[in-house]
Amino acid sequence: MSLEQVHVIGKNCRKLRLLWVAGFGIALALFPAVRAFGLTSTSTSLSTQTSTQACLTSGLTTTLTTLTISVTGSGGVPSGTVNIFDNASISPVQIASATLNTSGQATVSLYLSNNSPSTTPHTLQAVYAGNSTFATSGSTFASASISSQCNTQFAVSVSNISPSSSSVMTLKAGQSGTATVTVTPSQVFVASLNTTGAPSFVTVSCSGLPTLSTCTFTPESLELLPGQDAGVTSTMLIQTQAETAGAVPPTGAGHKSSPVAWAILLPGMLGLGGLAWGARRRRWLQRLSLMALVGLVASLGTTGCNPRYYYLNHGPENPPATPSGTYTLTVAGQSSNGVTAVTNTTTFQLTIQ
Repeated sequence: MSLEQVHVIGKNCRKLRLLWVAGFGIALALFPAVRAFGLTSTSTSLSTQTSTQACLTSGLTTTLTTLTISVTGSGGVPSGTVNIFDNASISPVQIASATLNTSGQATVSLYLSNNSPSTTPHTLQAVYAGNSTFATSGSTFASASISSQCNTQFAVSVSNISPSSSSVMTLKAGQSGTATVTVTPSQVFVASLNTTGAPSFVTVSCSGLPTLSTCTFTPESLELLPGQDAGVTSTMLIQTQAETAGAVPPTGAGHKSSPVAWAILLPGMLGLGGLAWGARRRRWLQRLSLMALVGLVASLGTTGCNPRYYYLNHGPENPPATPSGTYTLTVAGQSSNGVTAVTNTTTFQLTIQ
């Protein structure tokens, strides 16, 4: 093979390598489009609503922002995860995520703290991550303003009260009601968790209940994770008590005549009567027998006041109902680092009809 032929072959090989590299680059550039080809397009919407609650120990307020996200698709209801980004800083920061329900919706509660400068509002966006059927999509930007903040690690709120009338849980004695309790960490607190890398646990409880009612939480202890600004929820169940009919008096020894008792009482009463009749000429003996007879009759009457006698012959009293009225219930969340405890509360109304 001549030198000129070798040069031509080498030149052709270099061209082939260049073409291969160029083709690989084009394939990489077109891969997302190829992957998305055939996926159903989606549309993501984001709406915000703020609520304010008073702080526990100061005149400031806590501003909670509730995000409602909806993802729709032309070929069905999308499923999967929606991520929430805060674009107030130079680069977007993911601050929460949520899973879509069967209707393609999700709700996220946030406790947004001040940016630097503090007058800068948060600019939030919801981005649907997509799946094997539906393509990704992002919502328009939504602004969330900041007001004065409590000096607390988290906020407690109550929502989804059922049954309710004007945000007041209304029950009849014997009924039960439910509500959603949300513990939302502040972004400052989440930043501290990011530093330690360890989660924090908040125990929820309630007080102010009327008598003969209970309040339980599922779960009772909520976990706040590093890097997750979204609130965590617990289901609260309030159970009241209705008045019920008392039990039938028990059948047993309390309703049967006792042969031993009659064997003692009947001869004793006859003996005392005969003694009183035969002692007409001895007044002191007549008086003594009469007093003994009166004492015996009185002792027999007092047995009706005995609790066991009353229970055996009348049965237990009717269990009373939860008293009617309007009550202010306090729902508290408490967290402790082993040295100090942090507590924050909120209230709502309970009416027993």
